[in-house]
Amino acid sequence: MPPTNGTNGSHPDRKLVVVQQSGGNDYLNSVVPYTNGHYYDFRAHTHHDPEDVLKIDDTLAFGPTMGPMKELWDEGKVAVIHGIGYPQPNRSHFRSMDIWHTAEPVEISQEGWLGRVVRELDPKGENVLSAVNFGVGLPRALGCDGVPVASVGDLATYGLFPDLQDEWLRKYALEAFAKMYGAAAGKEAVMGFLGQTGADALKGADILRTAPERYSSTIEYAGNGIAKSLRDAAQVMFADFGARIFYTQHGGYDTHAGLKTAHPQLWSELAPAVSDFMDDLEEHGHADDTAILIFSEFGRRVRDNGNGADHGSGGVAFLVGNKVRGGMYGEYPSLAEKDHLDGDLHFNNDFRGAYSAIAEKWLGLDPAPIVKGHFEAFDLFE
Repeated sequence: MPPTNGTNGSHPDRKLVVVQQSGGNDYLNSVVPYTNGHYYDFRAHTHHDPEDVLKIDDTLAFGPTMGPMKELWDEGKVAVIHGIGYPQPNRSHFRSMDIWHTAEPVEISQEGWLGRVVRELDPKGENVLSAVNFGVGLPRALGCDGVPVASVGDLATYGLFPDLQDEWLRKYALEAFAKMYGAAAGKEAVMGFLGQTGADALKGADILRTAPERYSSTIEYAGNGIAKSLRDAAQVMFADFGARIFYTQHGGYDTHAGLKTAHPQLWSELAPAVSDFMDDLEEHGHADDTAILIFSEFGRRVRDNGNGADHGSGGVAFLVGNKVRGGMYGEYPSLAEKDHLDGDLHFNNDFRGAYSAIAEKWLGLDPAPIVKGHFEAFDLFE
């Protein structure tokens, strides 16, 4: 089996699973300030009533459909990172997500932060399955020159040209694509890219296709997309291919409308999926070696728009795992109108501090090259 770590002293058994809440997860209705009068004043149409929330302490609660997250919280396995964001917030989905993916709030970067992580873990690119994305396309977070990444839509049917069993026929097919889509001036570049990327994809596809048949579990995941993605991640992880970084997305959080119904529905899918995944990790002996980061590109505005809430700034992230030091990190931003940032919650935790903690304390890497600087980091792990 290919090496699973580089020469940097990293922890070779530790894995990171990243769940992206695409669209801008509503902070206020995820971690609810249920005793704060401003919350009810600004969220007149979209608030959760105090009797419906899952109380964490005397001031904060999880949303009504986050029961499995509350159970993990009670077990000390959830870190809630308040007010997470970055200076001069951008309320564009695309730009803000790009900033989170590259850890570059000012410059436009060609490298994703997790791509840089994989490059440190496997500097020679010896394992084509060091990082696996479960979903369509390749997130910018994983993009990095020379870093192979497998992207899986559906593990049960995964494979590149699966009907072309003979390798030389598959490579011939790749060359045909290069000739069709590579212009005369750029054909060599396309051929070179497809030659290496295609060969890596073929190799990864051949390996990954064997994961489902090697998987056995008593855990019954739901049939929604995020549950299936985390089940697929479990199948790949338990097959011991050397994968270290797992990425997936849960979409639909752009709740300009229908916030009161759509947002609880989203958490009713995500929270049980995370809980089932944790149970699966426990059953297969990987629970102590896996951490889960849940993040979104931004929060939503403090005042609702009558039916939803528009793009905001300061948000919330969650870190889940057996070795996570559960608790609250940072201060919940003030809801008083005088303290708003143009109608939004202020951020008070730079997301690059969370990345730094994960890189250094969990994966054993120097965080500075990964986040392009030094940032204050919480002690998020035991």
